Amino acid sequence: MSPVVAAVTAYSFVIILGALVGALLVVFTRRPTQLVTFLAFAAGVMLGAAFFHMLPEAFHGGGYRSFTLVPAGFVFLLVLERFVLTHTCEEPLDCTEHMHHGLGFTAFIGLSVHTLVDGIALGSAVTEGVGMMAFIAITAHKVPSSLSLASILKAEGRSTRAILAYALFYGFMVPVGAALYLAFDAVLSFEKFSPWALAFSAGTFLYIAVSDLLPHVNRHGKDRRGSNLLVLGVGLLLMLALAQFADH
Repeated sequence: MSPVVAAVTAYSFVIILGALVGALLVVFTRRPTQLVTFLAFAAGVMLGAAFFHMLPEAFHGGGYRSFTLVPAGFVFLLVLERFVLTHTCEEPLDCTEHMHHGLGFTAFIGLSVHTLVDGIALGSAVTEGVGMMAFIAITAHKVPSSLSLASILKAEGRSTRAILAYALFYGFMVPVGAALYLAFDAVLSFEKFSPWALAFSAGTFLYIAVSDLLPHVNRHGKDRRGSNLLVLGVGLLLMLALAQFADH
């Protein structure tokens, strides 16, 4: 096994563990009010990831033209969620606690696209000899992102096994992305692909946060609006801090 492959394998293993840890934090949450708080935090994480990490990276690599895929990602999830996936409950009167089924899957798609790009970045960084810094940055935001995904899945009534399976597959997108980079580095230019994928993924993050998470928090967290707003801000500030760390 080459040193590059060994490093990517070790980093990917730890990142996958981080994704599972984030999911387990939600799995052991029993009180519905705490779950709504997790969802507020998840909205902050997704908004922060889109505005502070993904969009700046997309602009840095692809300029303003890459931003054309932001609304494409937004509309893609809109169509997928509203016209393709089935809904078990639409109105608050019929469904007081659970979100509609399908949101977890759309969140999984958006997060997985982002994680696949992270894996490509990890493969590139290890090849260039700066894998440790990329590993730290990716691990730091994979845990809160996994927590976000698990919160959405639990809010729509998914089982513990399903939540952990989604988190595991989501984490596995890192080694998949790294393997793609190592396999096709000599043929394809991932530097041109990554900005467009990040812009598309940012659009999906914005849709999930604005269309699904925040309305759900507002509907079911009316008695804790102040604390939920505070947790939303914490999620935003956390992603801002991680973006600044990644820049350095």
